[in-house]
Amino acid sequence: MRILFAGSPAIAVPALEAIFTLCVGAGGFELAGLLTNPDSPKGRSGKSEPTELALAAGRLNAALEAAGKAPFPILKPEKLDAGARRQAAALEADLLVSFAYGRIFGPKFLALFPCGGINIHPSLLPKYRGPTPIQAAILGRETETGVTIQKLAAQMDSGDILAQERLPLDGRETAASLSEEAARKAAEMLPSVLKGIAEGTIQARPQDHAGASYCSLIVREAGLIDWTASAPEIDARIRAFDPWPLSWTTHGGRRLFILNAEPLDAGDLPPEAAGPAPPGRVLGIDKKRGILVRTGEGILAVSALQYQAKKALEWKAFLNGVRDFTGSRLGV
Repeated sequence: MRILFAGSPAIAVPALEAIFTLCVGAGGFELAGLLTNPDSPKGRSGKSEPTELALAAGRLNAALEAAGKAPFPILKPEKLDAGARRQAAALEADLLVSFAYGRIFGPKFLALFPCGGINIHPSLLPKYRGPTPIQAAILGRETETGVTIQKLAAQMDSGDILAQERLPLDGRETAASLSEEAARKAAEMLPSVLKGIAEGTIQARPQDHAGASYCSLIVREAGLIDWTASAPEIDARIRAFDPWPLSWTTHGGRRLFILNAEPLDAGDLPPEAAGPAPPGRVLGIDKKRGILVRTGEGILAVSALQYQAKKALEWKAFLNGVRDFTGSRLGV
């Protein structure tokens, strides 16, 4: 079975590596090629760079060439138009495997693959269909999420489920750490699904469409902290928006990123945090947990901060350089 793998960000790299390992074995699989987004400007320099998946594919191709084997093609079309279809058709792939490619596959494109297409989605479908399921699970303060491998369908993330596994959440995950965990789990699940498709033994089950929920794209402006929200809600947003767009507030007219924090339980509050204060007020410190900030409901202990264009600092080092921080009010 020849496989065309489609994806772009780092979360898809372990799945590509799992397919590559499967294909270099004696299992009758072959990596026909990679489909990823075009190079794009990144960083302060604005230099055009490949996607994380394209970079990983380059490393795999280098290993193939070092072993005297032919590399697999890497396609980077601007659109999935007739030209892209011709490129994909030339690869003669039997199955399309997609993970965070970021574009919708139309019926003409899917018709190129005799075995159809499958998609890896980091949620327990039908929950959190859409582009940001990892962030949505953190924002929703879920106790578990998971990884689903489904058939590609006309409606986004609505295809029949081929495999699904759960991931427990402890409430301290960030989008970065949960993405790594979901990537690892997907790579573990994928080989058995591919073997089941090739052998015709895997059974799919339809989703409960009535129970579907959805998530949407996150915009940069979402990182602005509303101090009138509760401490657990602000904490969840800080974790969900790490590494992008990051959560921020203002102090003294400067943008201040809150990189790490946690809500304090009522029993852990020091005496200086017990009195009334407006949301955003910096109350003092907790020697173990950091800088204490009043929220609309509860206290947030901030342990890592960063002024825009400055170095990220642990809270003690930060206070050493900002003597007037305690007693100030953030976000005004």
